[in-house]
Parts: sequence; structure tokens; C-alpha cells
Amino acid sequence: MFSKDIGIDLGTANVLIHVKGKGIVLNEPSVVAMDRKTNKILAVGKEARKMIGRTPQHIVAVRPLKEGVIADFDTTEAMLTYFIDTLKVRGFMTKPQILICCPTNVTSIEQKAIREVAEKSGGRNVYVEVEPKVAAIGSGMDIYQPNGNMIIDIGGGTTDVAVLSMGDIVASETLKVAGDVFDQDILQYIKKQYKVLIGERTAENIKLEIGTAFADGRKGKMEVRGRDMVTGFPKTLSIDSVEIEAALKESIALIVSSAKNVLEKTPPELAADIIDRGIVLTGGGALLHGLDHLLAEELKVPVFVSEDPLNCVVKGTGILLENMSKTSRKR
Repeated sequence: MFSKDIGIDLGTANVLIHVKGKGIVLNEPSVVAMDRKTNKILAVGKEARKMIGRTPQHIVAVRPLKEGVIADFDTTEAMLTYFIDTLKVRGFMTKPQILICCPTNVTSIEQKAIREVAEKSGGRNVYVEVEPKVAAIGSGMDIYQPNGNMIIDIGGGTTDVAVLSMGDIVASETLKVAGDVFDQDILQYIKKQYKVLIGERTAENIKLEIGTAFADGRKGKMEVRGRDMVTGFPKTLSIDSVEIEAALKESIALIVSSAKNVLEKTPPELAADIIDRGIVLTGGGALLHGLDHLLAEELKVPVFVSEDPLNCVVKGTGILLENMSKTSRKR
């Protein structure tokens, strides 16, 4: 039995894996539950995510990736090994080739850590490629022509803004403001405004259900349960979309500013192409209600959400794996 080549979107929030010839075969949260006393791993992925904020003191549910890079090498390796073993992609005597993604501004040390963790998890040859390039390919852009293509990839830990042409990045910025920061914004807003503590999962649910980036763009309401900081007792609140828009305003403004900076650095001919073609949003953050409208208004350029924003990066790894000899280079 031969090994199967795999593409990995090693995200701060989720790990997605594409197996050559099979498509996307895994989509699991980047979470590991560990016993602090024994350092034993108790659960990985969905099972571990269920434990966040619900475990006794000696059990901790951790996310080993922070802001798009590896924060805990050993735990990341254990998580990736577990996923790869689950998929049974290793051959009898062979290991798979792995294509793995990273943000554009990672240091050479951080990139080396990403490659090492993939090698230790069972990879033979490991290729590292930047996320916005792979996301652009996965969203259906033809980035190998001499035309300007602009993408804003909003993940869990980072937002990558990039202009691509002739198969490479012309101008880009990476921002450590993305889905996780949005959740923290909501959490802090409720803490400050109502003196109520909520968990990260509750904040994420609020973002998904009633969150919006565009003033007057959504009229949602929901009940939120947390702990009153004054009395220490459980408390139920009613929150609406207007409040969430206010909570997210600062972080959204940073993404808009980053997109403006990248456009300012873009050569005029490519900027003209972007006006015609528009900007494509990918990543989980692209699903935030009203974000495409806000960006279009601020940047004066059409903005479109990709058809399948959550899977663009991992789909791109699949396309690159099919054309490995032409489009990938080992770094």
C-alpha cells in the first residue's frame, strides 16, 4: 500500500486535511484536552472542544496554535499525529508528502517549526506555502495570469490581506486580528457593560447568531447566560446586534485599514484590475454579517464572499498537490 499525499490547513481554530484523490476528509477544532498531573492527552478535536470551560482543575483544554503560529510545539505535534493516524494515509513502507499553510508574515523560525511538526507527525517531504495564495487558488482565482487579484483571508488567529499576480504575492499584510479577537471583543464588552462574565464559546455563539460589522445591517436579539461579577450568581441578559456591532467596531476598523494599506502599495495597473474584479473574502471571518458591505463601502471596490469560505485554504492545498511539480517549491 502506497502513502497518500495530504494538504493541511493548520488553523488557529480548526485543522482541515485534504487527501489527494479523496478531497477534504477531516475538519476538527484545533483543541487538545490534557491531564496536567500526568501530561496525558485525553481528547483531541471535537471531543476536546466540548471540554473548554467545563473541566476540573487538573484537566485543561488547550489550543496549541495562537495567532496562526505554533505556541505549543509538543501538543501541536501530538494533535497532528493523532489526526494523520486517524486517516491512515501512511503506506506500508512510505510516508505521505505534506503541503501545509502558514500566514504571510511568519518568521523563518516559526516556518521551520511548522515544517518540523509536520515531519514529526509523519510527513516525508514537507512543503510550506502562504495562506492567502492557497486560499486564492481554493476560491477559484487564476493567480498565475498577469492580472491583479486581491484576497482578504480572515481566519481564527490572523487576517491575511494580499494582492497576487503571476503566481506570487505583490503586496500583503498580516494582522493578528481575526475571529478569536472578535470573540474577545464581545466577551470584554459584556464584562464592561453588564458586569457579567461569559465564556469564549458563548461569545462565539453570539458572534455567529447576532453579530454584524455593518451598522443597521442586522436586527437580531438573543439571551445570554453568564456569571454576575457583583453577586457571583448566574444571570441572563438580552443582547442585540447593535451592541455587537459596537463591540467589534475597533477590530473591524483595523482590518479595513490593513486592506487600504495593501491597496496603496499595489502597482496602478494591478489596482485597476482589482476595481474590475473586486476583492474576495475567505476564511471563517468572511461569514460575519455585513462585513462584505462595510469593506465595499470603505474601499470603494466590489467585495465578494467566496462560495465556500471556510474550506478555501484546504481546497487550495488539494489543487496544489495535484500540480505539485509545477506550483510548489520546498522551502
